[in-house]
Amino acid sequence: MDTTTIFGIVGLLGITIGVLARNNMMQNGLFILGGVFLAVYSIAIENTIFLVLQIVFTIAAIYDLIASRKKASDVTFPQLRK
Repeated sequence: MDTTTIFGIVGLLGITIGVLARNNMMQNGLFILGGVFLAVYSIAIENTIFLVLQIVFTIAAIYDLIASRKKASDVTFPQLRK
């Protein structure tokens, strides 16, 4: 098995496990990891359409991860009455 195939397999596994993940942060992390590996795989097999797809997918996952982190940090707790 060559390195190119291994990159493709790791990328596919990352995205597949990400789909099954319940935690949004973990899901986005796995999507980003899988997307990067599949982008490298796309470059290696010289498939421009698949490369563009992976770039868009990875950027969307990064955006969602940042938005999720911002939303989680904006959570405020109610003030206790004195």
